[in-house]
Amino acid sequence: MCGISGWIDFQRDLTEHRSTIDAMCETMTCRGPDAGGTWVSPHAALAHRRLAIIDLPGGAQPMTDPEGRVTIVYSGEAYNFTELRDELRRRGHRFETDSDTEVVLHGYLEWGAKVAEHLNGMFAFAIFDTRDDQLLLVRDRMGIKPLYYYPTEHGVLFGSEPKAILANPLAEKVVDADGMRELFGMVKTPGQAVWACMREVEPGTVVTVDRKGLHERTYWKLQAVEHTDDQETSVGRVRELLDDIVARQLISDVPRCVLLSGGLDSSAITALAGNHLKDSGEQVRSFAVDFLGQTENFVPDPMRATPDGPYVADVAQHVGTDHKNIVLDPQTLADPEVRRAAVQARDFPMGLGDLDQSLYLLFKSIREHSTVALSGESADEVFGGYKWFHDPAARDADIFPWLAAMQAQGGNPFDMLAPEVSNALDIPAFINDSYRTAIGEVPHLDGEDGLERRMREICYLHLTRFVRILLDRKDRMSMAVGLEVRVPFCDHRLVEYVFNTPWSLKTFDGREKSLLRHATADTLPKSVVERVKSPYPSTQDPNYAKELQSQVRELVKDGNPALSLLDENWLNQALAQPSDQVDPAARLTFERALDMAAWFDIHNPTVKL
Repeated sequence: MCGISGWIDFQRDLTEHRSTIDAMCETMTCRGPDAGGTWVSPHAALAHRRLAIIDLPGGAQPMTDPEGRVTIVYSGEAYNFTELRDELRRRGHRFETDSDTEVVLHGYLEWGAKVAEHLNGMFAFAIFDTRDDQLLLVRDRMGIKPLYYYPTEHGVLFGSEPKAILANPLAEKVVDADGMRELFGMVKTPGQAVWACMREVEPGTVVTVDRKGLHERTYWKLQAVEHTDDQETSVGRVRELLDDIVARQLISDVPRCVLLSGGLDSSAITALAGNHLKDSGEQVRSFAVDFLGQTENFVPDPMRATPDGPYVADVAQHVGTDHKNIVLDPQTLADPEVRRAAVQARDFPMGLGDLDQSLYLLFKSIREHSTVALSGESADEVFGGYKWFHDPAARDADIFPWLAAMQAQGGNPFDMLAPEVSNALDIPAFINDSYRTAIGEVPHLDGEDGLERRMREICYLHLTRFVRILLDRKDRMSMAVGLEVRVPFCDHRLVEYVFNTPWSLKTFDGREKSLLRHATADTLPKSVVERVKSPYPSTQDPNYAKELQSQVRELVKDGNPALSLLDENWLNQALAQPSDQVDPAARLTFERALDMAAWFDIHNPTVKL
């Protein structure tokens, strides 16, 4: 896992701009703390920061083939690199290292841009081919690893994160109306990067840049295929895939662990990892996040019926993991420096507050023990786990179902905007247009109608819009501390298979995630098999909201410029609430205000509406 950046310019001599290239590379140090390097030619510069995972001594980058034709900077993991290396050897290729990067490089020499179609993994890489002065930017099928680019007059800037691009003077720190809509709409528009003129390489896409301009090619997308397996066969196939996926994703030359929440998803990954490692006598290391006093004082709410702690303990005991709870207190969660680190990691403020900060702190603690972690992220999107999948009102609403669920609870993510900002952005129209576009993309089978048709649409919306918000968050928070987090449920083989199973099969036992539950039940304690879905935890300690309220009062007193984007009356009403009785809407307002203030302080963006 690493951070990459680069600059292509067909007019200027980039050998005279090494300081700028170094500055771009330096922003990626958090993603690659182990080593760094640059490759510079007159019209192309590639930079790399390395987090060493596979072949620690031999995987240095940028990497160039022996004949000097092609140079690559690569971020991610190709889980099938061993098989690909064997195939390439049969085709006459010779290898000098054991790294997956060299396999991808030779794969390009053999198959060209179609090398992406041969890879199983999470990856984002750039290849410059000196034979035709052409740059390739390639991203994995599900968009697990990020990759951004910024077209210029005579080429392009690119990087794993926006901050790498923004370190170049050619990139302006401007956020326009489209970017602001992205921040407050809770919809991940494919290709949108928030920053004006900047783009995100879409999942399953190759972007080519040469002297003729910039071109995109989609090499993978979800397709509708008739599912002919019966229930027993489908459950067996899911288990077969998961066994193979987990085994592949445990491969590492550095310490690895699993993230354990006590829910079905992370518990399944933990148990399967335990099954795989026990043959070699190795114990699974697991980590969970918890909040001071949460288990003892837990109060059920519409999102979470049970605390995680007891279920985490059941799984750790059942599997026999080497387990550690990372317990966070409200003061640490509300620390302005922790918030700043989270916003700095994302390059823009999403306003998720303690969900971001606790994840950042969890990953930071894990990094003291392990370099690689396996996560249960994305199982809800793949198998249909969220409550709104099963709520007829949200399911049938003419809007993204997660937004329908949010509105049913009495809120919108854009309610807190200042009236003039709200009018300029018209986020309801943006959401409606985004929804129409997404629905228009959904592949269907001939004759598919009724509930099956609608549930295919909802699954597609989650796999192409909602999951990307969470994958982006996971990547930024983990890579900010140099931790590689792998997501087995995003293996494209599993995604394709489950996407095409009928909804009746996804819910054959009358519950959410039937296929996953039955495929892994034999490895899990009964308590977890029967547990109702509970999302990533959030602190319930009133002292956390009290501290946020105090910090926002200071922002108001100081006249922080970020507050001009928010509704003054809305903010004052939230501040007027008793400090020990702050409601969820007010707390969200505080989170958004503090995130916006941190963002303005870090980047000083120009907002153009």
